[in-house]
Amino acid sequence: MRPARALIDLQALRHNYQLAREVTGAKALAVIKADAYGHGAVRCAEALQETADGFAVACIEEALELRAGGIRGPILLLEGFFEADELALIVEHDFWCVVHALWQLEAIERATLGKPITVWLKLDSGMHRVGLHPDDFQPAYRRLLASGNVAKIVLMSHFARADELHDPSSLQQLAVFEQTRQGLMAEVSLRNSPAVLGWPQIPSDWVRPGIMLYGSTPFEEANAVASRLQPVMTLESKIISVRELPAGEPVGYGARFVTAQPTRVGVVAMGYADGYPRQAPNGTPVLVDGQRSQLVGRVSMDMLAVDLTHIPQAGLGSTVELWGKNVLASDVAKAADMIPYQIFCNLRRVPRLYSEG
Repeated sequence: MRPARALIDLQALRHNYQLAREVTGAKALAVIKADAYGHGAVRCAEALQETADGFAVACIEEALELRAGGIRGPILLLEGFFEADELALIVEHDFWCVVHALWQLEAIERATLGKPITVWLKLDSGMHRVGLHPDDFQPAYRRLLASGNVAKIVLMSHFARADELHDPSSLQQLAVFEQTRQGLMAEVSLRNSPAVLGWPQIPSDWVRPGIMLYGSTPFEEANAVASRLQPVMTLESKIISVRELPAGEPVGYGARFVTAQPTRVGVVAMGYADGYPRQAPNGTPVLVDGQRSQLVGRVSMDMLAVDLTHIPQAGLGSTVELWGKNVLASDVAKAADMIPYQIFCNLRRVPRLYSEG
């Protein structure tokens, strides 16, 4: 069997969820969209089901997968519904639903529902992706309550630059939100992962931890709370070939790396078809048999090469950590000019193996 695999530490996942609750004192929706950022949505939801206040996914297909997997808690559809006929499924499966556009509001007003639903009403406070214009927000709130189809409304917005801790945009968006919601008696949800970790002054009855659940920091600089996160995924494989090369020899496609001295190179069963970033440069960190090393040469579809020169005991069958508890996914992402969200979500073909730590 090919030795590439992703080890998922469910205890670390629970630790990170509890950290979000601890530092905010708020209720927390575990964001497990995009197959839990590549970690396996159903298994991650199962691990959190006894403690989580609820879950958040992008769309109804992801929510239905969780229900089919036995997940019974609240599930919020972050993009709401895409067609009005999805409202019947929202009622049937007791989903919570974001409303971010007037056409969604109008569809709810026209619908005949078996019971009223829970709506999270989204304000565009400055990100300008989705959300109601401030002028439409209070009228929409009143129309939803008057429709008879809505049992509860939570007010929400989303920050565009909360991962930039010295940028004033988040506080500017907060000011827009607070001004717009004046007089509305409802719970509020504002804080995503970077806001949970780095913006304690922002109020939020509900928080929405996403990338932090999986143990990865959203910040480029050090952050005291983020330093307490525990990586959930360890991506690893093994050395399948070893080459002893003299100085001046190229390694891999395009001769991007040329040995400057006699070099011992190990070939690892891992490539961009597995989701490891093809653009990862020479020097990207790896761990071989517990010792730090680095990538050499261009990543191939199914293989990549690492430097074994200073690890004489390493050879065929040696374990290589591509990212995890020792080589942080954020460091690999930074080297590849990506973000941790991308490298997790790009993971393919590699089996996930789950454990309790």
